[in-house]
Amino acid sequence: MDKTFWIRFLDSHSDNRKSKACPERSRRIQNLKWAEFLAILVLLVGCVGMAEAQKPAKTPRLGFLANGSASSELTRIAAFQRALSELGYVEGQNIAIEYRYADGKLDRLPGLAAELVGLKVDIIMAVGIAAAHAAKNATTTIPIVMPIVADPVASGLVVSLARPGGNITGFSTQAPELSQKRLELLREAFPKVSRVAVLWNPEAPAPVLAFKETQAAAKVLGLQLQSLQVRSPDGFESAFSAMRRERAGALQVLSDLLTQTYRARIVALAANSRLPAVYQDSQWVKDGGLMSYGPDLLDLYRRAATYVDKILKGAKPADLPVEQPMKFELVINLKTAKQIGLTIPPNVVVRADKVIK
Repeated sequence: MDKTFWIRFLDSHSDNRKSKACPERSRRIQNLKWAEFLAILVLLVGCVGMAEAQKPAKTPRLGFLANGSASSELTRIAAFQRALSELGYVEGQNIAIEYRYADGKLDRLPGLAAELVGLKVDIIMAVGIAAAHAAKNATTTIPIVMPIVADPVASGLVVSLARPGGNITGFSTQAPELSQKRLELLREAFPKVSRVAVLWNPEAPAPVLAFKETQAAAKVLGLQLQSLQVRSPDGFESAFSAMRRERAGALQVLSDLLTQTYRARIVALAANSRLPAVYQDSQWVKDGGLMSYGPDLLDLYRRAATYVDKILKGAKPADLPVEQPMKFELVINLKTAKQIGLTIPPNVVVRADKVIK
């Protein structure tokens, strides 16, 4: 190999790559002895390598797409950010996050998902079934992580939990024993209850599955269910009127975007009706609900950060199984119990993970 090759190499890696190679410099290099030439070559190649190594690393960009609002996701995002920081990612320093919220308007999700794809984010965090479907329809290449989704298989998001396939994976909130556990808690806390009203939206996939499980659990426990289907916020008042009319002894609310969006109204209606109610996650209890039992959602968001880390380091979503909840929590609001004239037995309160007084 002659000196001409190395002259062209050095020209191609010079600071001014758009300028033409200098003929005079080329002639001077050609006249150097081989020993001198090699010494200079080693030095210059080393400098080129150092310059390449010192180029700043690309900052990964994460897209966050949610069915709800910024306020409804605030606590969960904080948990997710803390988990990311423990893995070495600090927002604004070595990772960027683009947030997009539908604010309960599901028809906005496809456009918001398209925005994130247009920004060429490295990963999309899709919160909720509708957001996950919007993200999946928007891209088949960008990895998608679902921090919470009720039943990704039944919803058509993944092929199976063990082998999700495609570009999407995450964490399911579904566990078959949860419906029975909630009914058991109602009966243990209020032994005289024999009829339980179930408020749910039949047009959302998650509560449809949860209602079937609740029906099976009620049969095992010998409880009667009063099914109250609500498809819009206009139906809440009439549903509670039906509960009072048919003398429901307790209430279970099945979560979806509709019931979550109008959480405060439902909690107030339950309190006005003096109905003991159990919910699927602790946010309801923090907002004045009586008690909840379900997956620790903050834990799922923290675990989602580990999947983001793995994917950024080269893992493929298809190879990461959709995992189920590992932590569950019972939360009781004694302040609410007192306000509506109910007493929760000490043996139930002592088992609570969190008690609001």
